[in-house]
Amino acid sequence: MRILFFGATGWIGSQLLTLLLGNEIVVAKSRLDNPEDLLKELNENKDVTHIVLAAGLTGRPNIDWCEDHKQEVISINVVGSAIIGKFAYEHKIHLTYLGTGCIYEYDFTHPMDGPGFTETDKPNFDKSFYSHSKILIENILKEYDTLILRIRMPLSSDLHPRNFITKITKYKKVVDVPNSMSILNDLIPLIPDMMERQLIGIYNFTNPGTISHNQILDLYKMYVNAEFTYENFSLAEQTKNLKAGRSNNCLDVTKLQIGRASCRERV
Repeated sequence: MRILFFGATGWIGSQLLTLLLGNEIVVAKSRLDNPEDLLKELNENKDVTHIVLAAGLTGRPNIDWCEDHKQEVISINVVGSAIIGKFAYEHKIHLTYLGTGCIYEYDFTHPMDGPGFTETDKPNFDKSFYSHSKILIENILKEYDTLILRIRMPLSSDLHPRNFITKITKYKKVVDVPNSMSILNDLIPLIPDMMERQLIGIYNFTNPGTISHNQILDLYKMYVNAEFTYENFSLAEQTKNLKAGRSNNCLDVTKLQIGRASCRERV
């Protein structure tokens, strides 16, 4: 594969880049919010077979940042990403987009102990501008035959600042809600094969089932820091301290599991 890679310096992007090093890779230098430079770089690399789009704005220190920087978020998460999607489609280049599953919220038909949201369920969570921007771009990119991987609350064996485990150990209080999460050590290694197979469409890119904040922190206390302590508060109390809402959901991963099974059969 000959790959143009956007977002190579990010936490998740750098992990994927390492797994793709056996291929010919061009690390993109243009910013998604600079359409002129972006199109120039795309045209200079129209001979690639694949594009990876692992870049985007999530906000620092968290997604509340997006509430006060909406134009910047739209420029990068929507406009710049859409330019790449259109270019890839027109030049028959396979595009892999690392998106988010934080576009759903438990509801009457999908309660905490009920069925998970599938790839065909209409997103029902836009209480944060970050999630709103991600719904917009997903709806665009799916029309450009893109491989869309919905990642949620990513965690891994390291303690990187962007690791969900690290994040919640820094919070004064946490909610105890079960959620689908993406264990990167399990999932990132699947992407190169999905790219080689030229898969397109949306995949809920999480591990099966759910795990709660308390379960994670109890394991952290058991295996990392025996002196660690934490407190809980309710979702209503959490909302009072945030500018934007937070998504809580379970994603159905049947489609991904079937894909992995067919991959093993092919090998």
